[in-house]
Amino acid sequence: STGLVSNIITQFCVTVIISTLLSLVASFTIIPWLSSRYGKLEHIEGKNLFGKIILGFESYLTRFTDWVSGLLTWCLDHYIKTIVVVLVLFFGSTIGLMGGGFIGGEFFAASDSGEFLVQIEMPKDASLEQTNFMTQKAEAFLKKEPFVHSQITTIGQTSEGLGASQATAYKSEINVKMVGLDKRDEPANVYAAKTKRKLEKILVGAKVKTVPVGILGTAEDATLGLIVTGPNVETAMAFAKAAEKELRTIPGATEIELSVEDGNPEVNVQVDRDKMAALGLSLQTVGMTMQTAFSGNTDGKFRAGEYEYDINIKYNAFDRKSIEDVSNLIFINDRGEQIKLIQFATVSESSGPSELERRDKSASVTVKGQNVGVASGTIVSQWQEKIDKLEKPTGVDYIWGGDMENQSEGFGTLGIALLAAIILVYLVMVSLYDSFVHPFVVLFAIPLSFIGAMLALALTNNTLNIFTILGIIMLIGLVCKNAIMLVDYTNQRRKAGESIRTALIQANHARLRPILMTTIAMVFGMFPIALASGAGAEWKNGLAWVIIGGLISSLFLTLIVVPVIYEIMEKIISKFSKGEKTDYEAEMVADYVHQELSEDGFNPKHTL
Repeated sequence: STGLVSNIITQFCVTVIISTLLSLVASFTIIPWLSSRYGKLEHIEGKNLFGKIILGFESYLTRFTDWVSGLLTWCLDHYIKTIVVVLVLFFGSTIGLMGGGFIGGEFFAASDSGEFLVQIEMPKDASLEQTNFMTQKAEAFLKKEPFVHSQITTIGQTSEGLGASQATAYKSEINVKMVGLDKRDEPANVYAAKTKRKLEKILVGAKVKTVPVGILGTAEDATLGLIVTGPNVETAMAFAKAAEKELRTIPGATEIELSVEDGNPEVNVQVDRDKMAALGLSLQTVGMTMQTAFSGNTDGKFRAGEYEYDINIKYNAFDRKSIEDVSNLIFINDRGEQIKLIQFATVSESSGPSELERRDKSASVTVKGQNVGVASGTIVSQWQEKIDKLEKPTGVDYIWGGDMENQSEGFGTLGIALLAAIILVYLVMVSLYDSFVHPFVVLFAIPLSFIGAMLALALTNNTLNIFTILGIIMLIGLVCKNAIMLVDYTNQRRKAGESIRTALIQANHARLRPILMTTIAMVFGMFPIALASGAGAEWKNGLAWVIIGGLISSLFLTLIVVPVIYEIMEKIISKFSKGEKTDYEAEMVADYVHQELSEDGFNPKHTL
């Protein structure tokens, strides 16, 4: 696969591939060698506790095997009812659970890292001292909270967005580290949401926001994102505000904001180009002079030994405080004359957007938000329904950002990987079986595993994300193994002269034990991952539950449904062959003739 998903799961997949190949080598070499040296046949009589447990287990296993064989016989006689029940289970557990909202969709499962950011925003004209005073109130409150372990504060800057490195006097950020999971009874995201409500009552006049910490230790990008584009900022902003209003009505959406804010105070300078040219000034000269005066210019350097320092040249703070300071800015024209800005420009106070954002060469505004307690994919689907009802102005369009953008790419990549895995498994089996039909029967085990996988996700409150889809892809090889064992043994019994029905029942009876053993081993091996509760364990919990659920459902359904499909396929082949013998029946006759001709005294015609 390619893209972001590939970077995340490539190492995981390579590990699985290498370990599987090494286990294959070990099963052909080390295991037989150890068995030949240390294996011995024991006759357990039940004279001790261990023996009684083994005999008791064998008794129950025999009864279970007989029950499964009896159930298979009934299903073979009532194959239409069996297929209907399986179809109901399949569509109910996939379309029903996902469509009903029991299984949400998201790019990553929400993870409890035990850390979050408190971001405080004062009015835009607030000074650094006022922001510091308000932040100290928040620090004092957090210091008394029992679940807070430590905090690191930054005044005048936040780690969110493209302007993370720019100083902003009216903003501050507190990085809150919580105590371990064993010392608290609330997830970090839930505690952060409660903390926000408490701080809003304490920090009157300030906006408070709590944001998860991303993998780089900075503010995590918004999981919910709608990028609205339009011919100009005003048009895009109007539709973005309408979409923001709809998002606020959806449960689970929090920390909702627009990337571009209105009402940012600014000094607007409208230059009269004719006057400017008549006075001997160029737009480049005017622009560079204003930038140097109010933002500074660091072209000059000061060198002290081996070190070099920037020299920032700009107006001092007293000369750049008011609109009059801007109006009286002096320029030198090409004749050496001093000219004030007010002589060729209109200077006024106004308000405008906090920043200018563009997407695909169009003005854009992004509606951003976080999700708490509800999967981001579920919120986006509800949001989509509400946005479709809004009136969209001419020229305005939108695309999904946030997790939905990654989710669409990731799910598409993994969907192709899933399809490729099924095709590759089928082609490998075609070459091994030398048949196109029997591998097709084996593939029916794959949807049977989806039933248990989806039920496991719903029951454990996990979502469909890149890791759970990876678990589904892994299931393909695991569940096909069970079906291969059944089909292969059935073919062996048919070659030995058994009828299709008898061969299927014998295969079911004989292969139940190895199928049960491998499934139980895999399920118990996955339980530690499924039940893990450390930091970031949520990413892997879903993968383990998918494999556990898929293996358990395929254990029972494969033993029943695959034989039913096998018999149906053989009936179809017999019907289309118009009474001619099937390949396996022809093989049986050929084997018998070869055996009889190898003995002396038999006539070929008589033998046939």
